[in-house]
Amino acid sequence: MIDQLRQYQRMLSIAEAGLFYGKDVYDIERFQEVKDIALTLLSEAVDQETSVLKLYLDKQDGYPTPKVDVRALIRQEDKVLLVQDRATKEWSLPGGYAEVGLTPKENIQKEVLEETGLHVAVGPLRAIFDTNLREDIPQLFQYYKLVFACEVISGAFAANSETVQSHYFELEDLPTLSMKRTTKEQLVQLVQDNQLYVE
Repeated sequence: MIDQLRQYQRMLSIAEAGLFYGKDVYDIERFQEVKDIALTLLSEAVDQETSVLKLYLDKQDGYPTPKVDVRALIRQEDKVLLVQDRATKEWSLPGGYAEVGLTPKENIQKEVLEETGLHVAVGPLRAIFDTNLREDIPQLFQYYKLVFACEVISGAFAANSETVQSHYFELEDLPTLSMKRTTKEQLVQLVQDNQLYVE
């Protein structure tokens, strides 16, 4: 199923690229038809209504590319800082979508401050995870997750619109994780050595 999902994603991106660059009216009609077929196939693969997927895609602009997600690895001895999502009550490394106009490090500092109330110094890039290589949770879009090591400078947690609490956890005693955002396997990879990990 994961291989099929990747093929459907690829078909969709080719159709969107054709719609973005196409000039001939007949080619545009064909690319639109391919996009509609890809959306129907994807809706079955990710168990989501086609109308909902169209809403996601209608917000996209320009040439289709993978999305960028930035995450902070903040450690306290053998523990890792996680935040609890307000809506799902699941936990993950602090972070989120990278915003245009900010560097990756500025994005990390912004996300960590918003979700934890902490000011951090951003250290080296520790990992790049490609969500398309995961076989456990099908996702509509492909994401590149950039994880940076960070150190706390100052601040304290305050509940906000995104997260309700933050806490340091040992890897052997993790809470319910947001599997689309952070997995135990990723956390283990991040803490076991100081080498850059790229999927």
